[in-house]
This record gives sequence, C-alpha cells and structure tokens, in this order.
Amino acid sequence: MKKLYILFLLMLSVCFTAFSQSKTFTLTETAAAAPKANYQLASRFSPNKLRKIIYSTAVDPHWLKLSTRFWYEYESPEGKEWYIVDPASRNKKKLFDNAKLAAEITTIIRDPFDAQHLPLENLKFSADEKSISFEVRSTIDELKKDRKNKKDADSMQKKVFYFNYDIAVAKLTEVPNYAKPKAKPNWGSVAPDSSAIIFSRNYNLYWMDKDNYKKAVKNEEDSTIVEHQLTKNGEKFYAYGSNGDGENNEENEKNNKKRRRAYVLWSPNSKYFVLNRSDSRKVKDLWVINNVAPGRPTLETYKYQMPGEAEAPIDEMVLFNFTDKTYKKLNTAAFKDQTVSAWGAPSLNKDRDNEFRPSIWLGNNSKIYFQRTSRDLKRIDVCTIDINTGAVAPLIDERFNTYVEVNRPGLVNDGKEIIHWSERDGWAHFYLFDSNGKLKNQITKGAFHCENIVNIDEKNRVLYFTANGREPGEDPYYYHLYRINFDGTGIKLLNPGDFDHAVSMNDENKYFINNFSRVNTVPKSVLMDNNGRKLMDLETADLSLLMATGYKFPEPFKVKADDGITDIYGVMYKPFDFDPNKKYPIIEYVYPGPQTEAVNKSFSKSMDRTERLAQFGYIVVTVGNRGGNPARSKWYHTYGYGNLRDYGLADKKAAVEQLADRYSYIDASRVGITGHSGGGFMSTAAMLVYPDFFKAAVSNAGNHDNSIYNRWWSEKHHGVKEIISAKGDTTFTYSIDKNPDLAKNLKGHLMLMTGDVDNNVHPANTIRVANALMKAGKRFDFVIVPGQRHAFGDLTEYAFWKLADHFNKYLIGDFSKSDEVNIVEIDREIEQKRP
Repeated sequence: MKKLYILFLLMLSVCFTAFSQSKTFTLTETAAAAPKANYQLASRFSPNKLRKIIYSTAVDPHWLKLSTRFWYEYESPEGKEWYIVDPASRNKKKLFDNAKLAAEITTIIRDPFDAQHLPLENLKFSADEKSISFEVRSTIDELKKDRKNKKDADSMQKKVFYFNYDIAVAKLTEVPNYAKPKAKPNWGSVAPDSSAIIFSRNYNLYWMDKDNYKKAVKNEEDSTIVEHQLTKNGEKFYAYGSNGDGENNEENEKNNKKRRRAYVLWSPNSKYFVLNRSDSRKVKDLWVINNVAPGRPTLETYKYQMPGEAEAPIDEMVLFNFTDKTYKKLNTAAFKDQTVSAWGAPSLNKDRDNEFRPSIWLGNNSKIYFQRTSRDLKRIDVCTIDINTGAVAPLIDERFNTYVEVNRPGLVNDGKEIIHWSERDGWAHFYLFDSNGKLKNQITKGAFHCENIVNIDEKNRVLYFTANGREPGEDPYYYHLYRINFDGTGIKLLNPGDFDHAVSMNDENKYFINNFSRVNTVPKSVLMDNNGRKLMDLETADLSLLMATGYKFPEPFKVKADDGITDIYGVMYKPFDFDPNKKYPIIEYVYPGPQTEAVNKSFSKSMDRTERLAQFGYIVVTVGNRGGNPARSKWYHTYGYGNLRDYGLADKKAAVEQLADRYSYIDASRVGITGHSGGGFMSTAAMLVYPDFFKAAVSNAGNHDNSIYNRWWSEKHHGVKEIISAKGDTTFTYSIDKNPDLAKNLKGHLMLMTGDVDNNVHPANTIRVANALMKAGKRFDFVIVPGQRHAFGDLTEYAFWKLADHFNKYLIGDFSKSDEVNIVEIDREIEQKRP
C-alpha cells in the first residue's frame, strides 16, 4: 500500500512538472506577443518636431495705404521669402534678392548669413511705400542702455542693426546709431489726435499729455513726468480700469501704485471717452494657491460669481467729457443684474502695421452704440447714447425663449442705416434697419448661417459677409465669402470650392486673399477680385517634409446623431502604419460646445490631440453633437439648453457605433474618450452615463460641477430661471446635474487632471469628482499639474504622455511603461542655435 502511495506521488509530481513547463511556455509565448503601443511613431510628431517640418500654410497680407498692393512673407523648407503683390496689374515679385541681401548684411554685421537664413525682424514699409526697414540681430554683445555695469545680471544684450532698403534701386543702407523707440507701454490709451493718454493708478483714472507720455515711454520712473488725476472714488473691485486680475495678492499690493491700463473707447474727435465700470465688491471671493511659487506659496484672491448666486457685479457706463474734465454715470438700466458693453469701431486692414491704433467707439462724435443684456440672456437691446444729453435710446430688441446672441452692428453712412445680425428666424442672418431702429428689410434668408460682416460698400449698397451651410453637397461648416445687395437681391458666392475658406479683403472692397483647404488637402492661397474672379495663384503649402515622415491625411466622415435624423460631421485619424486587417481601439477627442465643436475643418499644424495620439495604435475621431456649434441652426445650437451635463453624450456614443458598423478595423469593445475643459467635463460624464460602453477616459481641467463654474457660461448655456415676486422683487434660481452625482456608476479606468492655479475652471471642480469617487469606493487616477493655469502651460507635454500611458495600459494592454520612473520624453534632443 505504501509503495502504491509513493508511486502515485511520483506520477503526480511528473504530471505537475509537465503542466508547469507547459504553462510556463504558454505564458512566455503570451508575453512575447504582448501588445505594444507605438511610442516611437508617436514621438515623431511632437509640437517641436512639427515646427521643423510644417511651415507657412496661409498668406497673411499686409495691405498698404497708398495703393491696393500688399506684402507678405511665406516660409517653406527652402527658407523665407518676402513678396509684394499688385492686384491691379496681377504682378507678384520678391521684395529683394535674398542671396544678394544676405551678402550685403554679412559684410556690414560680420556675422555670416545666406539666402535661406535671413533673420529679418520687424519689416515695415515707409510712409511713401518706396522703401522698407527691418532689423537684424547680431552675435555682438553690448551693454543695455539702461545699465551701467556689464557684470550685473541680465545687463548684456545682442546688438541689433537697423537697415533701410530702397526697393526700386535695390539699395541697402545701414542706419547707424539708430535709437530704436521703446515699445509703447500697454497701460496707455492714447486719444485719436494723440493729445492725451488715459491710464489708471490705484483704481482711479489719470491722464498725461503727449510730451509727458514720451518721457514715460523712455523711462517710466522719470520724476519730471506730470500726470493729472481724473477720478477719486475708485477702489478695489469698483475700479476705473484694472483690478489687477491674474496677480497674486502680493503682486497686486505691489502693483497697485503703478500705472495700469484703462479700457476706454474714445470719440473720433478726442473730446470724449466712455468706460465700462463694474462694481464687484459684493461678489464673493474665490482663491487659488500657487504651491510652487518661489519662497512661500502664494495666494491669489479674485471675484468669481457662480450660477444662481444673488451677489452679482453691477455694470455701469461712465461718459467722460475730456475737454471739461467732467464725467457722469449713464442711466442704462433695463434688467436686473444686466450686463452692458459699448462696441468699438472696426479697425481698417491697412492700419495693421501702425504702432498707434487708437481705440474708438462705434458711432460718431455725438452718438455711441452699445448693448445691454438681461441676466437670463433672453433679452438684448441694441441702444445708442446721445453724447450731449446722456440719453439712452433702445433701437433694436432681441427676445427668445433660450439665450440670445448679437454681434457688433454695421453702420451705413454714419448710422443712417444699421446692418444687424440676428437669429430671430432660427438662422443667423443680416437685417437692415433705419437709424431709429425700424426694420426696412431682411437682407439674407434661408437655411444657412451667416457669420461676419467683412466689408460694407456704402456707395453701391453691397454687403460682403462670410457664411456657411448654403452650398449643397458640402460640409455645412465650410465658410465662404459672399456679396449681396442691401435689399436682399443679387447674392453671389465669391470663393466657390468644396473647402473651408478664410479671407482677407482690402478696405476698398476690390480684392481679397482666399486661403482654403480641408483636413485632407494641401492648403492653397489665391488672389481674387470682388466679383469672384481668380486673378492669380499665390502659394501652395510645401508639406514635403511632413509627407516624408509617412504622414497621411485624416478622413472626414458623416454619421447620424442619436435621433437618426440629424447629420453630424467628424474626422477620423489613423496610425500612419495602419493595417486594415487589424482591430484598433477607438478614442474620441471631445469638446461638447456650445461655443464650438472640436472638429477641424481645414488643415491644421496642431496634431497633438489627434494625429499624434493615433500613432500609438488607435483610431482617433472627433465628431460634433447636437448643441455643439453656433454655426448651424438655432435649434442645433441650443439643443442642450436645460441639460448641460448629458446633451451631447448620446451622439458621441452613436457615432462610434455607426463607425464600428461601417469599418471592421474598429473595436467597439475598447472605446476611450478624452478632452480638455468642457471636454474634460464631457469625457468623465460619458464614463458615468455609459459606463459599459466607454472603457477609459482622461479628463483634463473639466468643469465637472457647473454649479461652481462661472455664472456667465453656466447660466447662458444651461439656463437660469428669473423669478419675479408679487412685490416685484427679482431673483434667479439655477439647478443642474453634475458629474459627482453619478460617481457610483464608474466601471472603467478614469484619469482626472487639473492645474492647481486654474482660475478659469477652478480645481474644486475636479476635486469634487475625486471626493465623490472615493466615497463611492472607486479606483481612479488623479493628477495635479503644479503651478499651472487652465491650459497646463509648460507641463502640457508631461500631461500628454501621462494621457498616452493611461490609454496604452487600458485600451491596448501595454503596461511596459508602468514601472518606469521617468516618462519617455520624446523631445530629448537639444536644438542647436547660434550664440
């Protein structure tokens, strides 16, 4: 019996050994075939590397004043070129011979330059447009003019040479001993006639004349500067000008006595100016702490009204008679907790290179145009102010059951007529009113969206404007330029083509540059006239270095929203080593709107959140959702009104399901979702509303609890209820679903990130989600990005790699980086520069 037992144990041992060896072999075989994310491929498309392979993609014109000519610079892998274009003669030529100019500059500076490496800075045309000036920075060290000892820290600088270049005779001349004027300080609001400069100090308004301003430009601490005080009752959070927003408490205290900017709008004749003043003293405080500030952590205190709170800022408009040095508060009241804002006049394209561009109000020397808006945003009045009497006259009113929006009106013949943008018929269109606010006629009509006034031809009564969604068969988001007569006749498409178009028109309405592309085409730029005739080709972007990396264009697509009716549009990004026979996880990069959808329509240099992420081994998609974009119908834009948490989620889920049905290479069992800000809020909401569908998410800087996000965005897009009591008292109530309410639903893998000094979307939004998840016993990752505001600043790259590692673990199954101390930084190489 004992022998049999021993024999049984020996046989069991042999069997176990065989099993163990077999099992070990299987595990080894599995480990060898473990999935890997393609870090190497993703590393090739970091922002720093893309800057070295993608150059100019659009013509950015500098229109000249004495003619219809313009100049521009354009960069390619061959270097920069500078061109001058005369549309009238259809002539384009280089401003200079790069090789010859480089040789002449080298001779003077004694630093070597060649045709491909011309570091010209601050190029400008002379007043007579016959010559240009520019600067070139050398390698020569010199003592800064305001320093005495070259051994002091930061006392040395590289010498800058100044040149004039006569275009007609191709002659270069150095300007010796040129004293470059200091940049004009940003605190000065200069009158149109340059006679006076307005600024604020210690929350009050001051002014100085032109001569003293010149002294201040040279040396702000000049004790001979004479300045005059205009107001005396300003105080913190009820200031004339800046409150020092964005400064921590120590900086704020230190800077209060310094000159600060006052945001004023001048009358064209420089006799008056108007200023918006806000009384925020009763608005409750909010704080962020910078834990990585030098020395002690610093506290930043600021005013921040949350939705539904009674303590609202009180907006005022103050009109100053600068000639008499008097001022008065205007009676603009119409709604409780209203906001008021004066419009500035549109600037001319030909003034782009002016160092001095005064801020002038929309109107004339006797009238200002402004808007006032009710707190619930369902009522907006376009009004005027009579400068002589201070009387406020409502001209045009907008009323809606959801929020209303308006744009700056276009004035015709000094306000004898007004071109007004409105969504009153459910689509954004232009309307013509007389000077008293009486509707004359609707200018544009139809199921399409009008965007901006580009130019107004008063003499011929023609409006030039941009619009989208009018051309059949195109993505409805593609913008085009149109012209139409004021009476609504003669509408004409000026830049046809199934592309997204961006234009720059000269102030005389004769010519425009048309830059156009799609996400899957090479950007091009052409010159056209105001009848839509192409005059000449200007540029085609050189993407040869990008294409040499193996880059492949993404693919636009169209699917149905969750209602099965509404078309929604998106873009699909694939790995550049894509294999149609493989199964790929899919990640949605999301932004819910309502300001815009995170879906590119034209070619973009920014590839971080889409193309680069795809290279790890994903299908990455961006797609719209009902309620996500103002550039369609009012119905589409306000779809999420009253349901701000969940309104876009069903469409995001439906899009992935349809794409997975359409393409066999998409694995709908491995779905990730990510986004920033509103996208951070949306990606977490998706994980909690559809916990069995979305398996992993990275949510950055999300407004997860919109009851503590700012009043203006939250109340506008979700809605606030105005309650008027029997006594006539007005109060506001706000109620909203938020992400922490659903914390118990989490099943997948969630990573939350937030900057700890985010004063836009306060970190409390993310911390409240974390708190709810912990109390629900959920595992998740939580990353604080130290010392960073809303966009993560110089830790953006760190945040990207953390995001990638998270998805690579939980969607691909690659845990190979999980035990590494350092993130694999992909921009390790040190760029070499001239000293």
